[in-house]
Amino acid sequence: MKAPRSLSFFEAARRRLTMASDRRRFLAGLAATAGVPAWAAPGGLPSAEHDASSPEWERLTRALFAGRALRQGQAVVQLAAPLRAAYGASVPVKVTSKLPQRPDLHVRKLYLVVDKNPSPLAAVLDLTTEVGQADFETRLRVDEYSHVRVVSELSNGELHTDSRYVKTSGGCSAPPNRDALHLIGKTVLRVNGELRIGQPMPADVTVVHPNDTGFELNQVTVMFIPPHFVRSIRVSYAQRKVFDAELDFSVSENPTLRFHFVPHGRGELRAEVTDSKDGQYVGTLALG
Repeated sequence: MKAPRSLSFFEAARRRLTMASDRRRFLAGLAATAGVPAWAAPGGLPSAEHDASSPEWERLTRALFAGRALRQGQAVVQLAAPLRAAYGASVPVKVTSKLPQRPDLHVRKLYLVVDKNPSPLAAVLDLTTEVGQADFETRLRVDEYSHVRVVSELSNGELHTDSRYVKTSGGCSAPPNRDALHLIGKTVLRVNGELRIGQPMPADVTVVHPNDTGFELNQVTVMFIPPHFVRSIRVSYAQRKVFDAELDFSVSENPTLRFHFVPHGRGELRAEVTDSKDGQYVGTLALG
């Protein structure tokens, strides 16, 4: 008999939330039982201040960083996101790291969070010094007015966080684009500029994928589309790990990550992709 497979944090969180018949009532109940803490605005509504907390954020920090201090501010990491986003299913976010990726002290992990999403932990990026500069850009789904946050975990164990309040809605239930389903898994890598040995090079990886959330309605069958999304992207250059990204459906369709890597010579930039149905895809780009 096979041993039961342990659930990832993503899967466990999603299972707990989808068991609730009414997600918004479930989350509202959590806030109501918590009383009216310091981060609540007059009338009991969550504060829209960029650096405010929320019931969901408090719960997630206990699960991920129990007993560890999070340092708020932009001295180490900064998050940029629009205050009002025109389309909740594709909200651009940019993480800027103020710390160089040196062996003695560097960014080890980045966490991207959308407080109010059904699956709030959108991405966990496991970095190496091969990124050269720990800056990332991507697009996220935002289901309702929510704080979007980044946590930067340093190699010395320090945790630094920055956040932005984003006004938009419908990101997890927006009608999906079904035009390129025959291209699912196509993985494209691009490098901006000429190869510079020993210097951080900007690049991006895009995976053609619907990243279905399970909350989208098929307009023809009027049935919910089952969840199907990219779970991981592993990027390497010349067989040296640059970063691994563990993702969930809070990342927009056709997931794109803009990043840096440091080439030490000629080689192959490679992205290995796995989705939630165990589909496996590879993209490569020869450089030099």
